[in-house]
Amino acid sequence: MTVAPERPRRRERRRRRVPSWALVGAGLLVAFVVGIAVGESLHDNPAPGGTQTLVRTLQPLPLAPAARTTVTVTVTNR
Repeated sequence: MTVAPERPRRRERRRRRVPSWALVGAGLLVAFVVGIAVGESLHDNPAPGGTQTLVRTLQPLPLAPAARTTVTVTVTNR
């Protein structure tokens, strides 16, 4: 009977897994922040179809020069 030589066992590194409650908490935090961002963006935009007021100052147009002829009107009383 032959016995195979034993192989040296490798040391297995233990992986530190993130607890599931930490992942759930991080997910809830992300959802909360996204909800706040969406709420603020909806609050900042004005309602469509609102009233818009424009204020303009109109400049007067130039006047035509005054007539240089004299007109006499005679009215008789009856």
